[in-house]
Amino acid sequence: MTNENKMIAQQISDCLGGPDNVESFTHCMTRLRVTPVDHERVNTEAIKKIDGVFGVVEEETIQVILGPGKVNKVAEEFSKIMDASDGKMLRDRAAAVKAELKEKNATPFKLFLRKISSIFIPLIPALVASGLITGISKAIIQAGWLAADSQTALLLTAIGSGLFAYLGILVGLNAAKEFGGSPALGALAGILVINPAIEGVTLFGEALVPGRGGLIGILFAAIFIAYVERWIRKGVPQSLDIIVTPTIALLITGIVTYVIFMPIGGFISDAITNGLLAVLDIGGIVAGFVLGATFLPLVVTGLHQGLTPIHLELLNSIGDDPLLPILAMGGAGQVGAAFAIYMKTKKKRLKRAIGGSLPSGMLGIGEPLIFGVTLPLGRPFLTACLGAGIGGAFQAYFNIATSAIGVSGLPLSFIVLPHQILLYLAGLVIAYAAGFAFTYLFGFKDEMAKEFDE
Repeated sequence: MTNENKMIAQQISDCLGGPDNVESFTHCMTRLRVTPVDHERVNTEAIKKIDGVFGVVEEETIQVILGPGKVNKVAEEFSKIMDASDGKMLRDRAAAVKAELKEKNATPFKLFLRKISSIFIPLIPALVASGLITGISKAIIQAGWLAADSQTALLLTAIGSGLFAYLGILVGLNAAKEFGGSPALGALAGILVINPAIEGVTLFGEALVPGRGGLIGILFAAIFIAYVERWIRKGVPQSLDIIVTPTIALLITGIVTYVIFMPIGGFISDAITNGLLAVLDIGGIVAGFVLGATFLPLVVTGLHQGLTPIHLELLNSIGDDPLLPILAMGGAGQVGAAFAIYMKTKKKRLKRAIGGSLPSGMLGIGEPLIFGVTLPLGRPFLTACLGAGIGGAFQAYFNIATSAIGVSGLPLSFIVLPHQILLYLAGLVIAYAAGFAFTYLFGFKDEMAKEFDE
């Protein structure tokens, strides 16, 4: 298996134009994300044909879809290839190409969502782990299998809830880093907002409330301190930088955060929460259908991670998240569509691709199915979206909500509110069935799958 991962990593490196054409790389749950020096040297079509690669997303970065688990192992081998290379990075050329790409292809909104995604993507494993532990603990206590005041329950609660209590620190750290500041100062920006010591402080007749402004206020503060730090550093002698720059940056940011960012963040947070709840309340099943049906296209671009702060704000503001179960139907519609294709096709290669991707799809990781099966075929991707819309309408009608954030699919049932678990699973089955029916009846013919010929 190690040799296989090494071979995939080497093939990816070759198709990217070699190690000297890789400026930087990282990975998330399913994708190896590479920033090339020169996009012209990247052969994306060749990458798509590598055995083990489900697809490629071309944006400012090259995102190679490998699937959960697999991406970690291939990324490790890819890192060894980069480390062993003597090639020098063409950083000047990289900067010019990246600037050209940004000006040519990127809209301000897409760039903003990518920045937000970069802040939250590294936090996903921690969010998933904490969310599952929290959800399972609540379900066990709700079922009466464990007393809420027992030592075991208290311990499980402490393990699962710790991240959500101090999430602002990690968000601030990543935000400052993303905008060119010191991560430690970004963490301090997060602490400014959640610090319980401000509870006794009153400004302009208004008492400060720890956490007011939520993640929105923390993002403002962390981004601001990054810019202030860089601005101050320009005028401070190098010998005094370590003392003067962080001290002044923190002092200025603290004052601005308590006077401006927390009130504004609170207003925006309330507007987002109330606006979304109003859409779901007024739009009902129609809103659920639209949100469920349009989520998969967002996954294709990788911009779906930009919704993470909205999920977290809902949890912070109202105590649960009614949006996540609706969007989770995107993966369910995809699973149903894949089952239909598996039933209809006679192509063994396509059956193997579906068989290898279905388990992860049912567990909430839909990208292997998207990029390996439905998107290349075309029409099944659309019928999967329709199936997702039906499931989303069901979830919206019954106001299904989660108590934490985590992966979708079957595992999401662990963090759905305990009295709604069966309803959520019913909606999941409905989305499976709708995706299957739409695809089987209207979405797939074997002649569409020419690229899967042996």
